[in-house]
Amino acid sequence: MMSFLKLIRVHQWLKNLLVLLPLFAAHRMASAHNLGISILAFLAFCFCASSTYIVNDILDLESDRQHHRKRHRPIAAGRISIQQAVTISVLLFITSACLSFSVSTYFALAVAVYFAMTMAYSLRLKRQVIVDVMILAGLYTIRVLAGAVATTIVPSFWLLAFSMFLFLSLAMVKRYSEMLVTLSQEKKQAAGRGYSVNDLPVLLSLGVSTGVCAIVVLALYINDPSTAKLYPTTIGLWPIPPLMLYWISRVWMKAHRGEMHDDPVVFAMRDWQSLVTALVGGLCFFVAAL
Repeated sequence: MMSFLKLIRVHQWLKNLLVLLPLFAAHRMASAHNLGISILAFLAFCFCASSTYIVNDILDLESDRQHHRKRHRPIAAGRISIQQAVTISVLLFITSACLSFSVSTYFALAVAVYFAMTMAYSLRLKRQVIVDVMILAGLYTIRVLAGAVATTIVPSFWLLAFSMFLFLSLAMVKRYSEMLVTLSQEKKQAAGRGYSVNDLPVLLSLGVSTGVCAIVVLALYINDPSTAKLYPTTIGLWPIPPLMLYWISRVWMKAHRGEMHDDPVVFAMRDWQSLVTALVGGLCFFVAAL
């Protein structure tokens, strides 16, 4: 059972909570119908994402066996056979498709786009420099868009701009951390990737700058007069940009020191300062909405 849970990467389901973001941003959490639809959309993305993770593990089998951490994945370690993995992946995909169509045809189309992007990434695009991190950032953002489609809520420009820059920065963190491991192993290039260790300074500068851009977008959103319609006490939102600035700076400092897990989502789940930052930020939104 533990091997199965690791195979479908249940801990990665946290990313799929992004489908709930449009509902929360529009302050429509009180609608039982929209909340129920969003939960179905969340589950559909969870099963679809797990299906694609399995396909990616099968395609990356040889490179995973050379990786210091990924060699412990169930398929790479031989705890689950390729045939078993394929069967599980197909069942997860079928379940996801059924849930997606139960939400709406347009939502099912959004999930199909996510699946196609993930397959393109696994088969080819993950070896393309810069394109790979753009795709990773896009896979985060499409979750937000899919949540908007499911609930028929039009996402704001601010939400999409903030998501684009923040997720691109986190995608850069992932690649930067992987390349630091490659450097520590005295290799020039990571297996299955298009980057070399000489690209580390560029990844660092791009990642930090896009993270700061996300915070600038957030500050401009708070200052937008239309924000007061959702948050009457907008002054309560102003602690959030400094909190975000602290968090993104800390993430990149950890990455630069080689102390970052190569998946920033896993890092945030295990890091108490990240959890406290998220809690305080949530309280700021709550107070500002009163």
